Amino acid sequence: MIAKLPALGIVISGRGSNMAAIVRAAQCGALPARIAVVIADRAAAGLELAQALGITTETIPAREFADRTAFDAALAAALDQHGADFIALAGFMRILGAVFVGRYRGRLINIHPSLLPQHKGLHTHAQVLAAGDASHGASVHFVTPDLDGGPVIAQASLQVQPADTASSLSARVQQLEHMLYPKVCGWVASGRVQLDGDRVLFDGLPLDQPLIDSITPRTRHAGGAVC
Repeated sequence: MIAKLPALGIVISGRGSNMAAIVRAAQCGALPARIAVVIADRAAAGLELAQALGITTETIPAREFADRTAFDAALAAALDQHGADFIALAGFMRILGAVFVGRYRGRLINIHPSLLPQHKGLHTHAQVLAAGDASHGASVHFVTPDLDGGPVIAQASLQVQPADTASSLSARVQQLEHMLYPKVCGWVASGRVQLDGDRVLFDGLPLDQPLIDSITPRTRHAGGAVC
């Protein structure tokens, strides 16, 4: 009997480039999961992209709800209805409440465009330039009620160049994200990565620090590499 693939729900707010990278990895077999649904909190361009890739979509307009609690409940209901076993936030621009985060603890991951714990929040590329950092990158982490503060699973980095601007850094870091996020989703889907309390386990062993990937798409940790 063929094992049933875990179902991944993806939540977006914008263009959906990371979502598309995850979907394509699943469709070519590099990510051992099926995409259950892509949900947006607004009329996001990424919904059309997901539909073009053959993925079921939903829109849950956040502005139609009285408060965050009501929106979170509607989002949870939709994810459960579609049978999502785990969830990837991919450019999702809302803060989720503690009840929602607790409901999916250990099954909810996010990608952030910085080398966490550095530069949490918005405008990370400008923050890197203002700080004069030599390196920059992206982090995939488990989501906790602490904004951008959940345990980090893996990171990918690059060197900041003298001519870099916030725009050029954004484009370069996004290339890293498109390689890193599907890979980590694959680790979560296969059970290689788990959340144990406040620490990350990889193949059953605690990670003392995040797994590090370079700008090259395949490394010794390439178990979930994109096709």
